[in-house]
Amino acid sequence: MTEALDDALATRTGLPEAYRFLVDELPRAQWTNLPETAAFWLQMHGSFRGHQAYMDGLVDGWRKDADLGGLHRQLIPALQSFLQHLDGHHRIESGQYFPMFKRIEPRIERGIELLDRDHDAIHEVLEALFRDGMAFHQAVMGQAPDATDRANRLGDLINRAGRPLLRHLDDEEDIVIPLIQLRRLEV
Repeated sequence: MTEALDDALATRTGLPEAYRFLVDELPRAQWTNLPETAAFWLQMHGSFRGHQAYMDGLVDGWRKDADLGGLHRQLIPALQSFLQHLDGHHRIESGQYFPMFKRIEPRIERGIELLDRDHDAIHEVLEALFRDGMAFHQAVMGQAPDATDRANRLGDLINRAGRPLLRHLDDEEDIVIPLIQLRRLEV
């Protein structure tokens, strides 16, 4: 299926209008007294936002002080944790939650399909982050002359990955949190 231009994660600037009906019914400002599932969902997403910001900060700090060893010691474990956490989270969403949500509220099927396409796009970035992270790690451990170049490549990718990831998190929340809140789901 060809996705509309405004649906593409790489280019969209907000949740397309066709998928906004639940968040229009229950805007973010009214997300109070959330069911435990919704609160946990937002907490998980907050941790991804924080992790992305932490890695961006490490890269920005390294670009100022050029401590390649320090970057390696901090960034590689952070990146590994981020990749594992986000991949596992998406597997649970796409494999368990999203099919259940479509059964509960069939009108969100196209929105869930959008989120699943986002997961596919993000997974490609996760694979690239893994490859570039491994290349940086191996270059530092082997004291390769291109270690700084590898760090720059990884840092650029981390910086570029942030915008679509944050876009996806916001859009997913605008579909999922109102559904959980309006249906008072505890899953």
